[in-house]
Amino acid sequence: MTSNIEYFNVGTIVNTHGVKGEVRVVSTTDFPEKRFKVGNELSVKYKNGNRQRLTITSSRAHKQFQLLTFEGINDKDEADKLRDGVLEVTADERDDLSDGDFYYNDIIGLKVVTTDGVELGFVKEILAPGANDVWVVKRTEPKKKDVLLPYIDEVVKQVDLNSQTVTVTLMEGLLDE
Repeated sequence: MTSNIEYFNVGTIVNTHGVKGEVRVVSTTDFPEKRFKVGNELSVKYKNGNRQRLTITSSRAHKQFQLLTFEGINDKDEADKLRDGVLEVTADERDDLSDGDFYYNDIIGLKVVTTDGVELGFVKEILAPGANDVWVVKRTEPKKKDVLLPYIDEVVKQVDLNSQTVTVTLMEGLLDE
């Protein structure tokens, strides 16, 4: 029997920390303070595909990591078994976003068209290098280079999840032909 539950990655357990069962997590969520709150449950997906629900018993930021402990994981040996596990939430556990905010997976795959009606291609990935995200658009036409669109108001004019379309205005230099 296959499950129809959709899971979303919020972090990866990369190592243990100390000897009392604490793990180091590289966060991939925009909401670490909420997602990694004491008492929250997360699923951990192991390399073999199995999942386990875990309840957070402590959480703190440390350097570029989130340090977590889980109920029933009390020493380094037990924590080692979690290493390389992907922490996930279900679609039901995701927060509703404000208008104009989107989850990355909602944007990936959307068709990109200009305000003039020219189809550029599809959003294939989102980069987060600094001040604003950059949407990488795979061109519809063969042999055309990907287009890198900064996610700013001057470029991204409308995101319509219902029609699966992003409308953009191309600033000078964005389209290297």
